[in-house]
Amino acid sequence: MKKVITVLFALLQTGCGGDEVGDVSLGLLTTKDIKLNVLVDPVVSGVTCHIASIEADLDFADPSDSSIACRQTGPITVDMIAAIDRSKNGEVVFRKSKSVLFKTMKVRRIFDPQSQTLMYLSYSTKEINGSFKHSLSTVPLWGTQAFQR
Repeated sequence: MKKVITVLFALLQTGCGGDEVGDVSLGLLTTKDIKLNVLVDPVVSGVTCHIASIEADLDFADPSDSSIACRQTGPITVDMIAAIDRSKNGEVVFRKSKSVLFKTMKVRRIFDPQSQTLMYLSYSTKEINGSFKHSLSTVPLWGTQAFQR
């Protein structure tokens, strides 16, 4: 029986989303909270981003507001930069559902080769239209192994 309880507890923990590192209530009489998530870039593992967004527990959709801050937290190598999507659209490195009806918060990594900077853009999309609300954070390659003179 103890083994069954341990396995069930482990499964519940897995379903909770291990990327949430903070939860701040916006007040006693509101159902909205600020959720803080951490993202370690899946390709450029020397970059960590923290994303703050609003969750409204009793609403069909969360507000589109979000903010992001990214920093170098480890080595960034030439091989990592060579492995990323270098198109002007970049690539989505994080996504989180924000409604029952197809609203998603995304973080997209875009590389600026001229300034040798990684840009991380947090924004929301809907099935019909997107939101104008967004947040941007940058991580320069200056001082890393990946910096090209």
